[in-house]
Amino acid sequence: MKIESKLNYQGKDLELVYEDVETFDSIPRDLCTQIYGFCFCDEELLLVFEGDRQAWGPVGGTPEPGETFEETLKREILEESNMEVLKWLPIGYQRVTEPTGQVIYQLRAVCQVRPFGPFVKDPAGDVEAIKLINPADYKQYFDWGEVGARIMERALELKEKL
Repeated sequence: MKIESKLNYQGKDLELVYEDVETFDSIPRDLCTQIYGFCFCDEELLLVFEGDRQAWGPVGGTPEPGETFEETLKREILEESNMEVLKWLPIGYQRVTEPTGQVIYQLRAVCQVRPFGPFVKDPAGDVEAIKLINPADYKQYFDWGEVGARIMERALELKEKL
């Protein structure tokens, strides 16, 4: 499925195109700025609270030089939630075009996770708390419109394949 939309973010008009994918192999590594995991611990969805933004959302972050997308996903989930990724699958990506014409990619994946132990703190200090919720309640915490609804729908479908 492909969804096209526009967003004004921090005063910039962005063009967004979301697409479902089976693999991230065609995504230009150097243009990928983030990968977020829609993580399930048993039947509950993992959310993190980012202090800077004062908002709940899925866990994830930016690839470091030389990391694969899988390595980034596993590292970010461990750092931000103290959870281990057992299995994962790509959900899709969002291609973001800025007014300058610059293009970046934001990846979304579904993960099965389990805690190593209690969450203590994010080494980077971005995440202040974690929470496990019923996935049906996600819009009480974050709402990414039509794209977010598609990502959640696909995450729930793919979760069954993990």
